[in-house]
Amino acid sequence: MEQQQRISQKWTIKDILEWTTAFFKKRGIRTARLDAEVLLAFCLSVDRLFLYLNFERPLSPSERMNYRELVRRRAMREPVSLIIGKKEFWSRTFKAVSGVLIPRPDTEILVEATLRALATIESPRLLEIGTGSGAISIVVALENPAARIVATDIDPLALDTAQENAALHGVASAITFVLGDLYAPFKEGERFHLICSNPPYIPTEVIATLEPEIDYEPLLALDGGPDGLNVIRRIADGAPDFLLPGGSLLMEIGPDQEMQARTILEQTSSFVDIRITQDLAGRPRVVTGRLSP
Repeated sequence: MEQQQRISQKWTIKDILEWTTAFFKKRGIRTARLDAEVLLAFCLSVDRLFLYLNFERPLSPSERMNYRELVRRRAMREPVSLIIGKKEFWSRTFKAVSGVLIPRPDTEILVEATLRALATIESPRLLEIGTGSGAISIVVALENPAARIVATDIDPLALDTAQENAALHGVASAITFVLGDLYAPFKEGERFHLICSNPPYIPTEVIATLEPEIDYEPLLALDGGPDGLNVIRRIADGAPDFLLPGGSLLMEIGPDQEMQARTILEQTSSFVDIRITQDLAGRPRVVTGRLSP
């Protein structure tokens, strides 16, 4: 027993990272090394650079115990963002909680397209449908302080989280958060320069084939129905009643939904200049349509 204790006391940052990486790989975790580093940095309240500069630093028994619990949760395929309670998006940190969709890097393409569309409008009015953690609206508020933003969600937990994130980033007064399904909270005649959304667009049958981490996120924010396009259709159908003439609708889509998304906007007979924006990998990611003047 004494020999075991002496050996365990020699566990350094380097030893822990190597062991955890191997353990995570056996569990099928693709980002094994990155996850090991993020969790250990969080456990020690340091950044990842500190780990590399202090490879030979031994961990105390209490540090090992705390880290062991984080590793256990990750091994059960709980997302790292939920374990540490935060997620980086647009080089900013957002609160992440179980039950609210975690912001993805792909959604930054939607943010970029939204900011470009708003750039030439003085005091633009933006409606975000399905705000989730609030990341999109918050980034827009930070990058375009003149924008007047309304962000909706059907889930009270998501709205609470979005409001907390807005306060965290100092833009709570720039965004009006509204509880409700799509356009239901709005009166007839209420109009916006732009409507954007990262709607649920994963086909129902596909969800069961995704990585286990998906089980920790809200199905409502992921499941787009049999073809993944149910909510996209509803947003497109209702948008003409809430856009100003010449206003734009932008929606994130799956990489294999380009043709269907184009068709949906065309079938409304209300949109022109329908375009697809690709992500960094060259895959279709955002569909944009402009309301006929």
